[in-house]
Amino acid sequence: MDLELTDKVAVVTGANKGIGLAITKALVDEGALVVAGSRTTDNLDGLDRVKAVSVDLLSNDGPAALVQTAIAEHGRIDVLVNNVGGVRIRVDGFLSTSDEEFEWALRMNFFTGLRAIRAALGPMLEQGSGSIVNVASVNAFFQPDGATVDYGAAKAAVVNLSESLAQEFGPKGIRVNCVSPGQVSTDLWLGEHGVAETFAKATGVDADTIRASAIAGIATGRFTTPQEVATLVTLLASDVTANVTGVNYVIDGGLIKST
Repeated sequence: MDLELTDKVAVVTGANKGIGLAITKALVDEGALVVAGSRTTDNLDGLDRVKAVSVDLLSNDGPAALVQTAIAEHGRIDVLVNNVGGVRIRVDGFLSTSDEEFEWALRMNFFTGLRAIRAALGPMLEQGSGSIVNVASVNAFFQPDGATVDYGAAKAAVVNLSESLAQEFGPKGIRVNCVSPGQVSTDLWLGEHGVAETFAKATGVDADTIRASAIAGIATGRFTTPQEVATLVTLLASDVTANVTGVNYVIDGGLIKST
């Protein structure tokens, strides 16, 4: 299927590794020109059709600077993918999670995308078209424990904002959708200092047991791959889904058992 993304200009945040790198490569494979932003760019440097931008997306002006780089480089922005994010596991639960930690989660997972959207909407409105895809999480509505209480609240804000913007800007040719992954085989879950190791150190159970326990709740019996998330994001970025907006697509291998 031709996703009609040839020479479309896409901005991807948090693009240097994991899901963001997979999204960048998937968009390039479909012919897009990608402006890829991340604090470090070692995995992006030298990639064909990719403009790698080293940027602090947590700074107030970082997301807008990334969008402006795309405008300066290509004269337009057709796709914005807000992927940057992070989670700090709160092994001691809500009462041990300070205001400052909630603020960090909101800045990392909500305000980065909010600021990028503000910067992208002006050019998109001028051209009368655009697709925004926000990477949220199943934790936006699924909280099996208190370990991601601040992260879940921030991702819920992402979903809520996306639904609101879809209604406001849909009549003006701009689509806004979310993708909510469950566990994904990235460093966030499986790497050093990732979720599995953090729980292992807190509980005295080895990390492999933690991983096996997480997999046991997934109907497909495995974590989602970054490439699978990237495929869904790329499809939503494309105009072949031109009448899809205001939707949160879950990709979790059947982790969530309700409809």
